[in-house]
Amino acid sequence: MIPVLETERLRLREWRATDFEPYAAVYGDAQTMRHIGGVCDRETAWTHLAATVGHWALRGCGLWALEIKNAPGLIGWAGLWNPEGWPEPEIGWALDPAARGKGLATEAALRARAWAYEVAGWTTAVSLIAMPNQASIAVAERLGARMERTMMFREVETGIFRHPDKSGKLTFKRDFS
Repeated sequence: MIPVLETERLRLREWRATDFEPYAAVYGDAQTMRHIGGVCDRETAWTHLAATVGHWALRGCGLWALEIKNAPGLIGWAGLWNPEGWPEPEIGWALDPAARGKGLATEAALRARAWAYEVAGWTTAVSLIAMPNQASIAVAERLGARMERTMMFREVETGIFRHPDKSGKLTFKRDFS
């Protein structure tokens, strides 16, 4: 049900039970979670992982587990996110601290965005990024996304970074309701 995608260095794949330990470790890392909801205990991390897997069943798309091709094992996740109540379809990513700074989030998000437009039929996408999260803002900008506006989202000032469409055109949304 979850297609396997590849890039030069990465495999974007289905989720496995063995992913839970590294997933919980990322959710327990204060540096990673400071911009995306705060540190979670194992039980909450399990609930998040179950929702991530379930998103595929309910929406036909979702976040992929990421691994480096020549070094299997979960290093993070990237992909498509649009649960009930979400402002717009989103391209998102998160990496284990050891995997950061190597361009992997950009590489994974580019592949996921191409799949969103070519297979899932998305016509637009955003990335919701907490304004203090300069590393994720830099990834969004490398992807060609530009900040459309800010809004309060879950009590955090959040930038809406609009991605270019399939043709590469960047069209900001005019109606913010």
